[in-house]
Order: sequence, then C-alpha cells, then structure tokens
Amino acid sequence: MRDLLHDIIQDYSGFVELRYHGKVFRSVTAEKGRIERTAIRRRSGVGVRVLEAGTWGFASTGDPSPAAIRGAIEEARRAAQASASYRKHKLGSLPQVQLARGEFSEPGVDEVLNKPLEEKIQLALETEAQTRQASRQISSASCTYNEIYEEKAIVTSDGADVAFRLVRPEFRVQAVAAASGQLSSGSESIGVTGGWDCLFREEPLRMAEKAASTAVDLLSAGYAEGGWGTVILSPSIVGLLVHEAIGHTVEADFVLSGSVAAGKLGQRVASEWVTLRDSGHSEFAPGAGGTIPVDDEGIPTQNTTLIQDGILVSYLHNRETAAHFGVEPTGNARAWEYADEPLIRMRNTYIQPGSQALEEIIASTADGYFLDGARNGQADSTGEFMFGVERAYRIRQGKLAELVRGVTITGNAFDVLRSVDAVSQDFLWDLGSGHCGKGQPAKVDAGGPYIRCRAILGGQQS
Repeated sequence: MRDLLHDIIQDYSGFVELRYHGKVFRSVTAEKGRIERTAIRRRSGVGVRVLEAGTWGFASTGDPSPAAIRGAIEEARRAAQASASYRKHKLGSLPQVQLARGEFSEPGVDEVLNKPLEEKIQLALETEAQTRQASRQISSASCTYNEIYEEKAIVTSDGADVAFRLVRPEFRVQAVAAASGQLSSGSESIGVTGGWDCLFREEPLRMAEKAASTAVDLLSAGYAEGGWGTVILSPSIVGLLVHEAIGHTVEADFVLSGSVAAGKLGQRVASEWVTLRDSGHSEFAPGAGGTIPVDDEGIPTQNTTLIQDGILVSYLHNRETAAHFGVEPTGNARAWEYADEPLIRMRNTYIQPGSQALEEIIASTADGYFLDGARNGQADSTGEFMFGVERAYRIRQGKLAELVRGVTITGNAFDVLRSVDAVSQDFLWDLGSGHCGKGQPAKVDAGGPYIRCRAILGGQQS
C-alpha cells in the first residue's frame, strides 16, 4: 500500500497527504460463567488531505483502488476550494521538518495476533470465575479482553514515506460486592502497546484477587472528611490529573481557542519538583498504551517537555499550529480511523520521577490521605477537575491507617501542581486501558511517580 500511495502522489502538485489506515478490533467479555459478548470489527481505507488556497480539504474512501484514491484527492481539493473564502486566517506553507521514511513495527504484533482466539476466550472465562469465587460477598464479576491491531502507510508530497504496524491489547477485571443492602465495586485494568508478556506483567489471577479484595474491603469502609487536605497521589491518579486537567490545556489547538495555558509560556505553573512530558515512546517502563513511532502527518514522534522544573516551556503541536507559533511540530497529530482527520492528541503523558522513596514520603506526612485507583471524572480548559478515587487510606502520624470510601479529589490542576513538595522515585504507566475522547477516540497512556500535594477532598455522607 505504501508503494501505491507513493506512485499516486507523484501525479499531483501542491501539498497532498495520503494515509492508509487498517484496523482490526477484537473483544471478548465474560460474565456469570459464560461469554456474554464477542466482536471482531475491521475498518480500512485511505484518508486524504490537501492544502489549497490557504485551507485544508479532507476526503476519505474505503476503496483502496487507485481510481478511488484519485477521486478522493479531487474531492478534498473541491472541499478546500469551496471553504477557502470562509477561512479568516489563511495557512501558508507548512514548516520544513524532518519527515519519517521507512518501515517500523512495534514489539509484540506477531505474538498477539498468532495467539488463538480460543485461548483469549478461555482466559476471560477463567479470570471471571476466579474473581466471582474470591469471596462469598462477590455478587457479580466480569472480565474483558480487547485488542486493536493497526497498520498505516503515510505518504506526503513533501517527503514523508513511511509505514508501521502495532498492536494494543488490554485486559479488565471488575467485581461487585454486596452486604446488608450495600454495594461496592473494585476493578483492575491494564492496556499496553506490545505483546502478551508486556500485557500480563501482573498475573490475571492477581488482578482478579485485587479487584475482588477492593470490592469487599470497601463494604465496611467509612467515609472521608471533606475539605482541603494533604494527599499522596498514586501513578494512576497522577496520570489522570496530568492527562485530563493539564495535557488538554496545552494542546495547541485548545491554546488558540483560549485555554488556561494560553500566553503562559515561560511562566511558573507548578512547583520546582514538577517536570511534565509527553512522549511517543514508552519512557522508563515498556508498553505504554499511547506509543506511536510516527504521527499521522508523517512526523517522527519525540519526547516533548511541557513543564520543566515548574516552568511551562512548550505546547503540543501539529504542523499547522507549529507554523502559527514558529516552532517545530511535536508529532502529536493523530486520527482514530482512516475517515477521521488528524487532531492534536496526547500520546504518553507523565511526570518525571524524583529521588525519594515512597516510604519516606508517607513517613514524613503527619496527616493526610493516600489515594490510589482512578475512577472517572471531568476536567475543562480552565484546569478545573473532579476525579473519583477507588481506594483512599487515611495517613496518621506517618503511617497508613484505615481505608475510606466514596472519595473525590477536586481543584485546579495547576494549583495542585504548585503545591507539590515530594516526588517519588517510582514510575508506572497506569492509564493505558480505555480511550481519550476529543471529537474522536484515541489510545493514550499516562502515569508517573507518587506525588504529595494539596487538594480538596470530598466524600459521601452515610
């Protein structure tokens, strides 16, 4: 397909971008001792962008024939010409950058694809049964295995000529416990870019035990006291914070729309303990779920420093916003499927680990909470956020104490990062399962060390 795109693009003047994108989705869910859902879905085609009269035109086709691709190019050109007069700020030439050439394959592709579907089904059934049977208080359980295989070829008229393939498996276990009319839940999940061993760095049985134990333990847990408090955040909550409440605010298209990060380059936005990065590679630990060798504009991915020692130093860019700001693109243009236009999206976002042991940070905390296990929440372009917490432990006189339930953490993400006064030497990717939404889904990851900071805690009242 790469050779075909290369041959076609030779016949056109001006800027043309051709992107072949094939995806195969597989999913298996086990509940109540049986397979509840199985699905296999295939999507493939070619997305076309042209830059004409200072604006973009986009079209796509599910037919990979030369005639259909040429038809999509003409359709994209007509779209650009029709909309050009309505664009206030015309886009000139794109920045000259190093463009990717060659073929890449992320680890684990053959290992995952060659494993029989029956083996994946059996694993889901066994893990669901182990979760359900872990305690008499477990009322229901589920186990889901998902897998996305992708192959892409990207050719542009100014020199990108690249193909790559990767696979992203994920595994999720959920348990619900019941007693005296109360329900509580626990979950464990992991999603990676890589092979089977990378996915199961923790045994499925151990994931089942932890999900069931969390659900059962929360039944008898009390509730947290609300208000400002000192908290130690686990890598899962650090990841959710830096992705949802920080990362989106520094995507350059959001910056141009007026996000809280607009105009703050060179300013202090966090404590000196905080260095925040977004990388196309899996830093510190293998298998980060947002790993890509090349973005969907043909730009090789890199490790982009966003906050250095508390100072905001960069935004995340595609080629268009890089031209606007006079910088190089950062390799963050991503499209979910062939029929989607590339948008600025994060990849693997994290806080740089520090030098302290977690035990030292806990021991030096006289009063506070240890928060672990991110649940869903919300954040906006002002940096305001509210996240749920699965497991929260009271810290008293430097020691972990009782488990509490129903905890939320709220605040302004930049204020929270300004309050950071301890960063552990640990590191974990912990947001690789599920998707990020921004008009279209994206597979991302986020994580980091344990950090100590100040935030507003909320909890239900019994």
